[in-house]
Amino acid sequence: MMNSDFLERIAYCVEYGKVSLQSPYPPDMKGQDGADEITRKALDEGTAPGLILSEGLVKGMERIGVKFRAKQVFVPHVLMSAKAMNTAMEHLKPYFLSGAVQRKGTVLIGTVAGDLHDIGKNIVAMMIEGGGWEVINLGVDVKDEELIEEINKHPGCIVALSALLTTTMVNMENTVRKIKINNPNTRIMIGGAPVTREFCDEIGADFYSPDPQGVVEYLKTII
Repeated sequence: MMNSDFLERIAYCVEYGKVSLQSPYPPDMKGQDGADEITRKALDEGTAPGLILSEGLVKGMERIGVKFRAKQVFVPHVLMSAKAMNTAMEHLKPYFLSGAVQRKGTVLIGTVAGDLHDIGKNIVAMMIEGGGWEVINLGVDVKDEELIEEINKHPGCIVALSALLTTTMVNMENTVRKIKINNPNTRIMIGGAPVTREFCDEIGADFYSPDPQGVVEYLKTII
């Protein structure tokens, strides 16, 4: 099989959430190899790990991201795509560790102090990772001090902040201000149900998106 065939099949499995041969989802692919088996076969037949990442996994996650933005698919579909991507990623981990495959950069992501919501944030994290970035998920109720400490540990990283409540959204302003004081060159992305582009501009953050795909597309512009 040609490299391009492997890559398209991997992208297709990620797009439709086909994890492995044993996976019953999606029903019309029952009994077929999934991202797990195809990625392993692609590596065994000499397909470059970097190509599997960029032309297989990233392409598949881009497609599901576009569909999610257009409301053609919903959260369960995205979660299945992310599971397929993560299963395939396990085969690539040795190449990341050896340096044979390079990530595009590092993104720190977390829900702001006082906010315990994480579903939306986790979906964004999966989409970013699917775009070829290393993601460090700091979880929920992330204190400013913890965030700044992590930024110092990962020079050049990009920060993504989430809030689901208007009462916790206001905490973003202090967080952004402290980051910019301590690490003025750090790019900060914000999002969440109550967040708007106007609020982003008002507090001095660098980017706002109402959906995960917008974040992935923004990151492409700053590599």
